[in-house]
Amino acid sequence: MEKGNFVDYIKIFCRSGKGGVGCSHFARTKFNPTAGPDGGDGGRGGHVILRGNTQMWTLLHLRYQKHIHAENGENGSKNKCTGHDGKDIYIDVPLGTVAKDEITGEVEAEILEHGQEIIWLKGGRGGLGNSNFATPTNQVPEYAQPGEPGIEGYKYLELKILADVGLVGFPNAGKSTLLSVISAAKPKIADYAFTTITPQLGIVPYRDNRSFCMADLPGIIEGAAEGKGLGHRFLRHIERNSVLLFLIPADSADHAKEFKILFNELEQYNPELLDKKIILAISKSEMLDEELKKAISEELPKEVPHVFISSLANIQLDKLKDMLWGALTA
Repeated sequence: MEKGNFVDYIKIFCRSGKGGVGCSHFARTKFNPTAGPDGGDGGRGGHVILRGNTQMWTLLHLRYQKHIHAENGENGSKNKCTGHDGKDIYIDVPLGTVAKDEITGEVEAEILEHGQEIIWLKGGRGGLGNSNFATPTNQVPEYAQPGEPGIEGYKYLELKILADVGLVGFPNAGKSTLLSVISAAKPKIADYAFTTITPQLGIVPYRDNRSFCMADLPGIIEGAAEGKGLGHRFLRHIERNSVLLFLIPADSADHAKEFKILFNELEQYNPELLDKKIILAISKSEMLDEELKKAISEELPKEVPHVFISSLANIQLDKLKDMLWGALTA
């Protein structure tokens, strides 16, 4: 999708419905003009509910729907009739969506499964009618409860892409090319930095009809943890990836330094990201001979498994998939 069609962060105003007013009423019948209180309860106000939907992968549909109001509960009536509950409002969101309060920044809900429903803003309770307050010593209560108000306020919805493997690398490292070769995804590819400006997902087929999801994310630059370049917009998407695949091109001036910069940016943004499994791939390796590969291997960190690949020449892509699958299932 083009940049304008991918929305992963949005601010909306939400309001749940207020509860209906309890009824204050006294029954009057032909044969019993003082039959007593028979006021019914007010209905509950409508909830604002978040619902997971696998058919969505962006918050674009909320861009022009910035105010979401649930229905108010109906007032109670005579004959102890309870008012109808207000109609709930459902907000369908892609998996990986986090809901936050604007003022406190507190995470209020998190959608991770298809069909998952979370009541984000509860509707106000309906007020009790006067029939609930009749006692032997107070047989004619002339009061009833008002309904509770709904909850309202500005909220944030933030999408963090759900994928098994996240591609991490500087701009123009070959991430989009790799994804296009090993999956059916068709990201934009060109020979200049920041070709990818929105996340792209691809399903990578594996042996025995198995598969896993890989995300091509906008490239990191030094200082991304402080918000430079695409900064936090990129980094928040890798928080949910099980495995991080670092991609460094073979023609890099210093492979070890490039890996260290990428590693440090993740650490500064969120140290917990380093608890994930990391695999290092040297891309564009069709330009390397065995001697150069050996020299590069000696300068790479020993604790991180690495592989030399070429998306264009189809070099060791099966081995890369084996390594990724092993990391995902270990």
